[in-house]
Amino acid sequence: MGSEWSKSTHRPGAVPYPRAEMNYPPTAAEPIVDVMHGVEVPDPYRWLETPDDSRVQAWTDAQNSLTRETLEAIPGRDPLRTRLTELLTMGTLTAPRVRSRRGGGWRYFYLRREGTQNQPILYWRDGLRGEDHLLIDPASFSEDGTSALDWWYPSQDGSLLAYGISLNGSEKSTLRVRVVETGEELPDEIPHTRYASLAWLPDGSGFYYTRYPEPGSVPEGEENYWRKAFFHPLGSSWRDDPEVFGKGRAREEMLSLSLSPDGRWLAVSVHEGWAKNDLYLLDRQAPAAAFVPVVEGVQALFYPEVQNSALYLRTNLDAPRYRIFHVDPNHPEREAWTELVPESRDVLDGHDVVGGHLVCEYLRNASSALQLRALDGALIREIKLPAIGTVAGWGGEWDGDELLFGFTSFTYAPSVFRHEVSSGATELWDRVEAPIDPEQFEVRQLWYSSRDKTPVSMFVIHRKGLVLDGNRPTLLYGYGGFNVSLTPAFVRGAYNLLERDGVYVMANLRGGGEYGEEWHRAGMLASKQNVFDDCITAAEFLIEQGYTRRERLALMGGSNGGLLVGAVTTQRPELFRAAVCAVPLLDMVRYHRFRIARLWIPEYGDPDDAEQFGPLFAYSPYHHVRDGECYPAMLITAAESDTRVDPLHARKFAARLQAAQGCERPILLRLETKAGHGAGKPLSKVIDEQVDVWGFLLGELGA
Repeated sequence: MGSEWSKSTHRPGAVPYPRAEMNYPPTAAEPIVDVMHGVEVPDPYRWLETPDDSRVQAWTDAQNSLTRETLEAIPGRDPLRTRLTELLTMGTLTAPRVRSRRGGGWRYFYLRREGTQNQPILYWRDGLRGEDHLLIDPASFSEDGTSALDWWYPSQDGSLLAYGISLNGSEKSTLRVRVVETGEELPDEIPHTRYASLAWLPDGSGFYYTRYPEPGSVPEGEENYWRKAFFHPLGSSWRDDPEVFGKGRAREEMLSLSLSPDGRWLAVSVHEGWAKNDLYLLDRQAPAAAFVPVVEGVQALFYPEVQNSALYLRTNLDAPRYRIFHVDPNHPEREAWTELVPESRDVLDGHDVVGGHLVCEYLRNASSALQLRALDGALIREIKLPAIGTVAGWGGEWDGDELLFGFTSFTYAPSVFRHEVSSGATELWDRVEAPIDPEQFEVRQLWYSSRDKTPVSMFVIHRKGLVLDGNRPTLLYGYGGFNVSLTPAFVRGAYNLLERDGVYVMANLRGGGEYGEEWHRAGMLASKQNVFDDCITAAEFLIEQGYTRRERLALMGGSNGGLLVGAVTTQRPELFRAAVCAVPLLDMVRYHRFRIARLWIPEYGDPDDAEQFGPLFAYSPYHHVRDGECYPAMLITAAESDTRVDPLHARKFAARLQAAQGCERPILLRLETKAGHGAGKPLSKVIDEQVDVWGFLLGELGA
C-alpha cells in the first residue's frame, strides 16, 4: 500500500519463561478470493464463519485445549488468582434511582454485588437510610450464575418494576414485571426486548417500550433490526400491544423513549449510528395525537429531558462540545428554542432536571466536573468531587431535593455521594472497600503529538517514586470509537501490574467523546486510521519518555478496542511484546453481514459501497497479516453467545496469525461457552478470564 507501516520487520524475541514449542491445530486454508470493487480480497478461512459445522467445533476445541495448556504452564498463576479474587470480590455499587412514593417519602433502588456473588443484586429501600429489601437476584433464574439483569425501570411511584433477564450473556432480554413490596411476579412477560427503553405511565397502569420482531416474522437475521415502540397495558397479552412508532422507518434505527412526569409528552429519539438522531414529540392529551418532529434529518445529536411544560435539550448542533436549549413542547420549531447553557471549553456530557434545577456533567480534560444550574441556565455551584475522576451515574427526582451520584477513579473505589440541592451539602452515602492503599500510587495526565501533530491525552498510573529506567512492564489500553469516552475508573485487574512496579496507561484516542463531536468524527469512517495512529504514537511516546521498551510493552482493547489491537499490531508489530485482543471485529469487509453489525455502518462505513470500501480494506486486520512477520504474543478472546460481535472474527484472525507467525511468540484463541460480549458475565467466569489475561500479560512481559 506504500505506507510506512507495511514494511516488514522480522525480529525473533526472547522467551520470558520456559515454554514448549507451539503445535497449532491443523487449519485448512481454502483458495477463496472475492473481487470487491475491482480489488481481489482473499478469505482463506471463511469456513471458520460457520459455528455449527463439526469441523469448526473440533478446531475450536483443539484451540481451546492448546490455550489452556499454554496458559496453565505460566508460573505464578496461583498467587495471581488469589490477588485477583481479592480485587474482584470487593463488590460493586451503583447510585440509587429515586422514586416518589404515593402518600409521601422516597423509595430508592440500587445494585450491589458483594463477595462471591456472581451477579449484582437489585435492592430497594424506603427512605435514604431505610432497611434494604432484595428485589431481583439474577442467580434465581439459572443454576450456573449465567443469567443477568440487563435493565430495569421502576414505575413513577416505585410500586412496580419492569426488568429484563437474559441467559448466557446473550443480552436477549425477556421483560417481566414485579410488585416491589411483595415480590409478586405479574403475568406480563414480553420476549424480544433486548436493550429495551421503557417509560411508565404516571399511574403505573402500563408503559411504552421497545421490542424487536419475533423470529419467523421477518427474514432470517432481520430479527436483530426493526426495533419499534409499543404500548403495553398491564394485564394484557404482548401480542395485542399496539405499535406506536417505527412503521416504515429504516431497519437500523435505534429508538429510545422518555415521558414527562405528568404523562402528557412522549419523546422518541431515533438514532442512526452515534453521530445523529431525529427527535419526535407526542402530545398524549391532544384530540388527534400524532408525533411532531422536533428535529429531523440534521447531522447532530439531540438528548431530551422531558418535563411537564418544557423540554431541556442537550445538543451538539453548531456546538461540538454541546449546549442546552429550552424548548416549549407546544412550539418545538427550531426558531422558538432558547439557549440556556452555551457551549464551553469543557464537553457537556450529560444533563438532568433534579430538585427544580439543571444538573450538568462536564468532561474537563477527560475527567468529570458536576455543576448545578437554575432552570434558566444560571450557574449556582460546582459540586466538589473527591478527586480527579468520573461521575458514574446519578439519581434524583425532578421535584426532590437530593442528587445521588456515583464516583470512581483509578485509585478511588466505587462510591456514592448525596448532594442536597437546597443547601449545597455533600456527604458520602456508601462506598466499596478496596484492598489497596491508594496513597502508594500516582496518576498523571500527559499529552503527546499524534502522527498528524494532533495533541492527544493519556492517563499514566504507577507507584509513587517509581524510577523510569526504560524497562518497566507497561500496558497500553485504548478504545477510540462510537463517541465513547475513556475516563478514570477503578481498573481492578491493573493492580496486578502496578503492584509489580509496572505502568498502566489509558489513552484518549480520537473516535471517542472525550473532547466533543469533532474528536469523535476525527476517528470514524474514512478517518478511522487516525485512531490507530494515535495508539501507535502513544506507544512510541511511552518508549521515548523512558517508561518502557518494546520488549516490555503490551496492548489491550475489546470490541471496537479489539479492532484497534488488530489494526495496530498488524501495522506496527515490532512495537509490542504482547497483546490482548478481546471480542474483536477483524474482518472489515464482511463485518456487516453478521449479528447486529449493520448498526455500525454509520461509524465504520459500508463495504458494499465502493468509496467506503477503500478505507475499510486498507486497515482490515485479517487482510493485513503478513507471512513470516514476528507478531506480538497474542491472546484473542471471544464468546459463543456474543450477540454483538460474531466470534468468527476471532477464529479467522487466530488462524491467519498462526499460519503467518514468523517467531516463537504464541497466538492463542480463548473461545468461551455460555458467555457473551461481556455484559452480565458471572463473577466466577470473570475471575477465570482475568487470571488467564493477566497471567498471559505478566508472563510475556517478564513481570
